[in-house]
Amino acid sequence: MDFGYTEEQRMLRRMVREFAEREIAPRAEEIDATDTFPHDLFQRMGDVGLLGLPFPPQYGGSDADYHAMIIALEEVARVSGSLAITLDAHTSLCCEPIFRFGTEKQKERYLPGLLSGETIGAFGLTEPQAGSDAGATQTRAVRAGDVWVINGQKIYITNGSIADVVVITANTDPGTGTRGISAFIIENGTPGFKPGRDEKKMGLKGSVTSELFFEDCRIPAENLLGEQNRGFHQFLSTLDAGRIAIAAMAVGLAQGAYERSTDYAKGREQFGRPIADFQAIRWMIADMATGIDAARLMVHRAAWLKERGEPYTKEASMAKLLASEVSERVCHKAIQIHGGYGYVREYEVERMYRDQRLCQIGEGTNEIQRLVISRDVLAG
Repeated sequence: MDFGYTEEQRMLRRMVREFAEREIAPRAEEIDATDTFPHDLFQRMGDVGLLGLPFPPQYGGSDADYHAMIIALEEVARVSGSLAITLDAHTSLCCEPIFRFGTEKQKERYLPGLLSGETIGAFGLTEPQAGSDAGATQTRAVRAGDVWVINGQKIYITNGSIADVVVITANTDPGTGTRGISAFIIENGTPGFKPGRDEKKMGLKGSVTSELFFEDCRIPAENLLGEQNRGFHQFLSTLDAGRIAIAAMAVGLAQGAYERSTDYAKGREQFGRPIADFQAIRWMIADMATGIDAARLMVHRAAWLKERGEPYTKEASMAKLLASEVSERVCHKAIQIHGGYGYVREYEVERMYRDQRLCQIGEGTNEIQRLVISRDVLAG
């Protein structure tokens, strides 16, 4: 088993880190403070190829492997959770299902704009009565000749109100539970499709999280994504990949907090010497480093299995579970190391602590991850 990076992966990490430090980091605090989505930075991520990493060149992608995607996510999250979650939702949750389940016509229509950053994508799954119980989808799609008529509501949708393209789930065969859910592609501006309010959140303030409403929304029959009534299985598969992505984001946030903590500990003096000399601080830093390394290895193992075409549902859930909980511990200790300074907005660890909290909720709560893992283990 090879634990090293290829030369291409090392070059990618350097490139993304330089880009993130140069263009994202100087604006991360302002983005958080103003609750503003940075459209220009999203476009810049498209310009440098970050939005199209795991997709083929024929659609405008970079033809890189999935490891490249999680490396990029980690490096972006290291300086901005808001840009990382935007990248995750756009690429893993919108572009990936279109690429995997779409017709050639759908791929040619939507992917070039999405991969270049010209258009923004979103994934609409969660509803007021369908959160962890995603099979309880109430949004309804009814076939009427050459169109589908959609009625319903989605909530907590990342990129929702700013998205040009949204992949949603809807019930197409009531009474059959998870066997009657289908996926659809809907374009912004379609009559009957109306974004609702943007949520005011604890963290990730530069990421847009919205309600979506569908009232007699009529879309062409050809906008069905994949097979009818197979949407539940499609989005479970999509979420497997998304869990690797949000785990990489959690690792990146932890890495950023860890680096700031070690720098602070070496520079902050108390009792006549740097606080890094005290055992209490050194042990915190040792625990942080160990947790981050373990989480990163689990993320890369899940990505490795995905690339090999092997089952990885359990491993994706394990990576997401561990990485998100490590990230919370690391960011908690980062504030403790900074003391009172860690509690004020002048120091970035305060923002990172707030941003990481979503990682235990998004892409399936950690309680759901434990269900997924235990079901697999106990079935063996």
